[in-house]
Amino acid sequence: MIKVSLAKTVWVALLFATIVHAQPAKPTSAEIYHKLEKLNFLGSALYIAAHPDDENTRLISYLANTTHARTGYLSLTRGDGGQNLIGTELRELLGVIRTQELIEARKIDGGEQFFSRANDFGYSKLPDETLRIWDKEAVLHDMVWVIRNFRPDVIVTRFDHRTPGSTHGHHTSSAMLTQEAYDLACNEDFESKQLQFAQSWQPKRVLLNVSYWFFGSKEEFNKTDKSKYINLSTGTYYNLLGKSNQEIAALSRSRHKSQGFGSTGERGDDMEYLELTRGDVLKNKQNLFEGIDTSWNRVVSGKHIGESLALILKSYDFKNPSASLPALVKLYTHINALDDSEYWKKIKLNELKDIIANCAGLYLEAVAENQSATPGSVLKVRWEAINRSAEAMNLESVAVNAANSLTPENESLHNNQGQSGTLEVALPSTLAYTSPYWLEEAGTSGMYTVNDLHKIGVADIIRQLKATFNIQIEGVTIPFEREIIYKYNDPVQGEVYQPLDIVPDVTTRFVSKVHLFSSSRSHTISINIKAGRDNCEGKLRLDLPEGWVVSPESISFSLKRKGSEMVVDFEVAPPAFATESSARAIATINGKDFDREQIIINYPHINTQQVLLPSKAKFTRADVRTKGSNIAYVTGAGDNIPESLQQMGYEVTRLKATDISPERLQDFDAVIMGIRAYNTLEVLKFKQDALLQYVNNGGTMITLYNTTGTLTVKEPAPYHLRISRDRVTDENAKVTFLDPANRLLNYPNKITENDFKGWVQEQGLYYPDEWAPEFTPLISAHDAGEPDQKGGLLVAKYGKGYYIYTGLSFFRQLPEGVPGAYRIMANLIAAGK
Repeated sequence: MIKVSLAKTVWVALLFATIVHAQPAKPTSAEIYHKLEKLNFLGSALYIAAHPDDENTRLISYLANTTHARTGYLSLTRGDGGQNLIGTELRELLGVIRTQELIEARKIDGGEQFFSRANDFGYSKLPDETLRIWDKEAVLHDMVWVIRNFRPDVIVTRFDHRTPGSTHGHHTSSAMLTQEAYDLACNEDFESKQLQFAQSWQPKRVLLNVSYWFFGSKEEFNKTDKSKYINLSTGTYYNLLGKSNQEIAALSRSRHKSQGFGSTGERGDDMEYLELTRGDVLKNKQNLFEGIDTSWNRVVSGKHIGESLALILKSYDFKNPSASLPALVKLYTHINALDDSEYWKKIKLNELKDIIANCAGLYLEAVAENQSATPGSVLKVRWEAINRSAEAMNLESVAVNAANSLTPENESLHNNQGQSGTLEVALPSTLAYTSPYWLEEAGTSGMYTVNDLHKIGVADIIRQLKATFNIQIEGVTIPFEREIIYKYNDPVQGEVYQPLDIVPDVTTRFVSKVHLFSSSRSHTISINIKAGRDNCEGKLRLDLPEGWVVSPESISFSLKRKGSEMVVDFEVAPPAFATESSARAIATINGKDFDREQIIINYPHINTQQVLLPSKAKFTRADVRTKGSNIAYVTGAGDNIPESLQQMGYEVTRLKATDISPERLQDFDAVIMGIRAYNTLEVLKFKQDALLQYVNNGGTMITLYNTTGTLTVKEPAPYHLRISRDRVTDENAKVTFLDPANRLLNYPNKITENDFKGWVQEQGLYYPDEWAPEFTPLISAHDAGEPDQKGGLLVAKYGKGYYIYTGLSFFRQLPEGVPGAYRIMANLIAAGK
């Protein structure tokens, strides 16, 4: 089992702290009232599934906005094993994107987001395989930790624990583990060390959120007797928000852009079906919290708090929310007087502080002078505070990480008259770099390594630098915390907010992440060096195993300005034998080594993310022979295959689908249609004739996998070919050659079983399960206990040329430098040579 440290750290409150976002929220008076209603409900629900986009946003929105429950989604993985429709990021970088998409979804539907340490290692057909690759005990540890801290009264699973093999193995595993965690969370003998920081907890009930796709189709589901289920009416229209529950859910669902889950909002009656799997039976099937006191009576000495809040709600003035401020501040003192051991105290104080700031139009902001800073440097932070209400207020102080920098102000905050100032903050030399905490240490194929208990479950990158504004209202001092951010004015976008990042003094990046050495000839290896501060001077070296020859041994660099970059070149000669090696770029400044690459993920629908990973590249010495030189690549959903083809020595033209024509194609040795091209490129319906004419005239066309979703053409091939969901998930599955003498398996490289060794994540996906007799299947393989899949690699002669369809996961193998994948691809390209 993966162990975690239980040392008490500054992260104790991270898991359930109020998240402070860069862009300040500006809610309407109706939205403030909606928050007040939520303040008056003391109950929580936790939805549990396996991946980002597994969650039912309709039910999450309903629980958060109709019931007003504190609602969380625990996704066991960050979705690292999925595909990417918006860019080329895969694996851990895709996990960063999908993490942010979930965080953005929760901002819309009102939920909170949590994760375990489980890694989405790719498609799994059975929970036995899933739980073998995951560390089952570690995942249970994480789930129990979240349950003990979040204390859900109700748990809802998305998948059925009783039907292994009927869906993704991760899906079923999430439900099976939930059933176990339900019992273990209240067992004080299980992970008893957690109880130093949390209490054992027994949820009231566990419910399965039944879906029509459990039954194969909506038609079959409509025939099913639903009287045995809880029929929950969720088609609420929120007058205060001007949206239906389904419309909010669709906006939330549409945050999953990397997976193509854009959704259209609906209106009117709607129904969710739930089945009780553990706990107390419901009599009132419209109240999942039946038998649970969700009023303030739940809290010792809480009755008068509930009575006060009821009066605030009754007298709330939609035209002047600030009229509620005196009563809200009094309410704050009552809640603050509760015993510190009271679970709801901190949660409701944070909700109430947010409401008080909203009612006052209180604008508090701390902005860094630069977007990044290095540990040990001095950071200038400009703060601003403005009270836009008639309520008298006094700014007592502004503190940045209280023990670090404190500025007494004692300034009156008069109505609509702002106060501002600048702090100089000396950053500790030990300050952690900004990067996803779950990527800081190497993990296993199934689990991320996180050794600090208090970080487990935390959704986002952990940012340590915050400003606290201590403001006195009605004689009561209330601390308001704001994350330090960076902002600037863009001539087109206007005010642009970005997170503040803590960066190393210097970062390095291999210009090419994979280098293929097919002979003893040396390669020029280019490395980019970027300064994180002014006046960066040092030396750069390459670290490679014995047998590789690097010249020169090191290269000096000098970068005068922060953010400036330079590129240096090494000559690297390979060993005489076949090998795969990892090269590291290490910069040394004043005796200190820096070996991180800075990756910036920037998409408009999520916060900009800095990821710091080891600065590495894959160097492969392999016998790869090629024929032909000029390749056209039509990008579909996005991948890094063109760069890999260039490493093989091909001249690659990234051809836009709109530019496809017989004249444009005639000079290419091969045309490759990138992954999911026929799912994503609508224009191909007008270009297919030109592509097939190219093949008919003697060209070679290679189509990489497409999904069973909507195709932009009737069929992607010149002959009948039906795409299915068949796949071989085991990357180590034994391959049988069905036509060993076929030219594609022998020229210019002799393909053997060894060429299928060292593959990553999966062997292939979305194989055709039906094809015309003109196609010849070349290989077969299967996962354990399943029949052979023969649709992974199909070739057909068409006119003078060759048409090849393959579900083999070249988009994963080539960027990882897998030698056999290079050799097989070289043979496919050479089909007509």
